[in-house]
Amino acid sequence: MGNFIEIKDVTFSYVNDYDDPPTKNTVIRGVSLEISKGEFVAVLGHNGSGKSTLAKMLNAINLPETGEVIVDGMKTSDEARLYDIRKTVGMVFQNPDNQIVATVVEEDVAFALENIGVPPAEIRERVDNALKTVGMYDYREHAPHKLSGGQKQRIAIAGVLAMQPECIVMDEPTAMLDPIGRREIMNTIKQLNAAGVTIVLITHYMDEAAEAGRVIVMDDGRVIADDTPKKVFSKAEMLKAVGLDVPNVTELTHRLIDEGLDLPDDIISEDECVERLYELLKKG
Repeated sequence: MGNFIEIKDVTFSYVNDYDDPPTKNTVIRGVSLEISKGEFVAVLGHNGSGKSTLAKMLNAINLPETGEVIVDGMKTSDEARLYDIRKTVGMVFQNPDNQIVATVVEEDVAFALENIGVPPAEIRERVDNALKTVGMYDYREHAPHKLSGGQKQRIAIAGVLAMQPECIVMDEPTAMLDPIGRREIMNTIKQLNAAGVTIVLITHYMDEAAEAGRVIVMDDGRVIADDTPKKVFSKAEMLKAVGLDVPNVTELTHRLIDEGLDLPDDIISEDECVERLYELLKKG
């Protein structure tokens, strides 16, 4: 499978022009990554690690200081391809209220389509399909401000979906949600990925990252781990050294191992933990 997104030796800095002389804070330091079409990639890192800055480079909100980002053959530095890049890679942010602009759900999902001149009949079809995909079609005539946080975030996702992107980058989309809302969004993300949409999920929840196919860990603007969830979360000491944790079930497993139970150190799901414990009890 060919590379859909290529990040080549990229650096990025924020410049504070209010200081005299201006000061520069480098937050991405020589990062190189490749993402294939259809992948579900989770990106982890403590605050200030550079993960959100990197996310915004995937659809040209941030442009590299050095190096280059290529999306489906298009360089993000090419202004002439900006529309095509943002049509290919959609962004969903942490606070859905910042993306919802209309007073009726279906009007909000249609907003961007109207702005780019999509014919009304096609808008109707795209809006209906997007709302059905995220399970919000029955709320199409509701007022967004009366919905729960999880429902609002699904509306924000529908607005991006209506643009028919091949990839959706989600920058901590569950950070402001309760556990029920988080589960709703994770179910939606997995359904989209199963339908072929490439997902890049920026998160600080280890349990969410464990559901991805690949986990990238960032620290101080660099990639320090890039592997399957099982392999990344088996490195508990490395993660804790950079201010991160492991999924709750992995933490439980490691404590049971310390108490002498014969369990693998790469358990990342509750179902697998139950299965392994059941096997031990049968032997016992």
